[in-house]
Amino acid sequence: MTTRWLTSEEQRAWRAYIAASHLLEDAIDRQLQQEAGMPHLYYSILANLSEAPERGLRMTDLAERTKITRSRLTYAVTRLEKDGAVRREGCRMDKRGSIAVLTDEGMELLERTAPGHVETVRAALFDHLTPGQVGQLEEICAAVARGLEGDDPQAAPDDVPWRRRSSGSCT
Repeated sequence: MTTRWLTSEEQRAWRAYIAASHLLEDAIDRQLQQEAGMPHLYYSILANLSEAPERGLRMTDLAERTKITRSRLTYAVTRLEKDGAVRREGCRMDKRGSIAVLTDEGMELLERTAPGHVETVRAALFDHLTPGQVGQLEEICAAVARGLEGDDPQAAPDDVPWRRRSSGSCT
């Protein structure tokens, strides 16, 4: 098999992407740690739960949405439970499953933290782009995500830990 080396232009784009993504994640993490004492991952968990029906998601579905392994999610949810931001409930239809639910305290924390988070995202990313570049960024990121997820998100590859399907509904 022949290696398909990156062209000079691709190498520059790759390195710019890596630098920008690391710096952006660091800026977001620092802001969230300073204002709320939580990393970006925990904020993402709370935000995903806040958008779900009845503010709850099956743990396997939450792992897929946040793109982390189930063991890493379990650790994060345990920490959020200790802080009173999340609680776990058993799944009525599948006794093996559990649901993470955003508590009222967790919703209050998210609502307090969201303005600073949005301002950080705006200042770190969107203030540096033209409206046309925002559209290009969306298009590029969506194309990369589709390529990595496959054309049919329901046909999950087995080698991606967060894509393991839940065995059913918990309602």
